[in-house]
Amino acid sequence: MTDLKLGILLWSQATEWRPMLETARRLDKLGYDHLWTWDHIYAIFGDPSQPIFEGWSVLCAWAAVTERVRLGLLVGANTFRNPGLVAKQAATLDHISGGRAIEGIGAAWFELEHQAHGLEFGRSPGQRLDWLDQSVGVIRQLLDGKEVTHHSEKYDFERLVHHPLPVQPHLPIMIGGSGEKKTLRTVAKYADMWNGMGPLDMMAHKVDVLKQHCADVGRDVNEIEFTLGVKLTIRDSEAEAVRVWKAAMEANRTPMSRVDQDSTFWNGTPEQIAERLRPYMDLGFRTVISEQPAPYDTETLERFIGEVKPMVEKA
Repeated sequence: MTDLKLGILLWSQATEWRPMLETARRLDKLGYDHLWTWDHIYAIFGDPSQPIFEGWSVLCAWAAVTERVRLGLLVGANTFRNPGLVAKQAATLDHISGGRAIEGIGAAWFELEHQAHGLEFGRSPGQRLDWLDQSVGVIRQLLDGKEVTHHSEKYDFERLVHHPLPVQPHLPIMIGGSGEKKTLRTVAKYADMWNGMGPLDMMAHKVDVLKQHCADVGRDVNEIEFTLGVKLTIRDSEAEAVRVWKAAMEANRTPMSRVDQDSTFWNGTPEQIAERLRPYMDLGFRTVISEQPAPYDTETLERFIGEVKPMVEKA
């Protein structure tokens, strides 16, 4: 029997606050390991001008009304904030939650929200990934209680020290993304958790690339928790699951032409979902995080942990 950890990411767009709060409480009681939300300030599915809530504020509110579930952004946009501020926010969340914070971070990709808010987006993905590598290095040191002096074109710190330290002796860092030259090297250097998503053959290749980066930097790849990103809808039949999924996309003003080729949407019965998950577990993905659009689908949330998890673990 293999243990499977489960997380849920609640889309922060096209919803009101009360459903986000009540669903967080439900997930905590159901026994999920992690609870996540996005770090976006424009909606990323469908109409960008849809209502959307800010991620760190959501996490702090959830921390006050939950008891056991771990909390993080999947993933924080590095371009939005100074890494010193991010480390302070993560430590503060850790205290509010009693030691349940995860520092999720990635390079950021949604140019429109940067342009609209006057945020520096960078010249290229490569530059943003260089910023990410520098930023995560600074955040790790600050969370570990070290003094940071760092001077680069992007960041400038002189003898920076933070107090209080997090509640956790080692607050975990989650890095999202699968870029082979830079992102996965940063994962190898700094990450406690890695989030990837995509078809099985692609993820098998990404795992091999990550293992090589770990070997290059002298890191044991087994120190990194592999997390698989999916988007589940679970029903008694695949047809019914697809119907519910399409209704959710309509509620998020998202044309089916935008998502019908997205391999991360999995619609089916508990047995079908379990069957799709098993080969990913063989690759080392022992944590699965499902993104859930509003209106939040209570049946899927209950059946994922109540039916799919036991099936996978018994295999």
